Amino acid sequence: MNAISRPAPVAGNSILVGLIGAGIQASRTPAMHEREADALGLRCLYRLIDLDRLGLGPDALPELLSGAERMGYTGLNVTYPCKQAIIPLLDELSDDARAIGAVNTVVLKDGRRVGHNTDCSGFAEGFRRGLGTVPMDRVVLLGAGGAGAAVGHAAFHLGAGRLDIFDADPARAVLLADQLNARFGAGRATAIADQGELRVAVAAADGLIHATPTGMAKFPGLPLPADMLHPKLWVAEIVYFPLETELLRTARAIGCRTLDGGGMAVFQAVDAFRLFTGVSPDAERVRSHFASMDAGQPAA
Repeated sequence: MNAISRPAPVAGNSILVGLIGAGIQASRTPAMHEREADALGLRCLYRLIDLDRLGLGPDALPELLSGAERMGYTGLNVTYPCKQAIIPLLDELSDDARAIGAVNTVVLKDGRRVGHNTDCSGFAEGFRRGLGTVPMDRVVLLGAGGAGAAVGHAAFHLGAGRLDIFDADPARAVLLADQLNARFGAGRATAIADQGELRVAVAAADGLIHATPTGMAKFPGLPLPADMLHPKLWVAEIVYFPLETELLRTARAIGCRTLDGGGMAVFQAVDAFRLFTGVSPDAERVRSHFASMDAGQPAA
């Protein structure tokens, strides 16, 4: 059998990148970037900077960013709980990152730190491919943090008529609703104050988008009571480790159409890779990289 041929690495085209977040050992992002770089003849070393493993919190971000710059990092991906905390430490924001108020990709170049948000475009592309055309007159969003903000913007880009937002911190839900109304039209986003209002909203909704850490390997469980779900609801998840969350399993069991977090993971990585390298990756090949990884195993 002939060995698979790969392009020869291009001299000088090597990048060092990393992911900052908490409880990220199961992330598939490093492998997606490294494998796609190999396929394109680039050299990519992608490192996990796990706050849990290091015994650090978001307050360590200034030190971590400075360290990455000193060590010659090309850029960083950023995930929970740092997508909003990192903004004051950056020199510039892309238009999307500024509008969303959250950053998941930082490019380090020429002494400047430029923040981008590829979660919004990544979720939208994954949604279009995974759910296609579904009713979106009324959608409930669980989570108003950095990921929730990106997904909320994506929901309106996808055609949502109304978005009801619930967060464990009610003030954060109000803030996101205000931001979305300012951008997409008054009254289109509403903050849900409590579980009672959430139950009413889900009962009337066409779809539910989950954008909290609940369901991750580190935070198992359901983000809402199971009896709130109903068969006419479609359910979209952003968590992808594990790929089959308890929410998706429960929703599917009662007949809901579901979308796992894999699409968002793939397409945010596609856009981030382009920002880091200046090279357009093969999106279908990146999807294949992702699909080839066992859901229960770390990505690196």
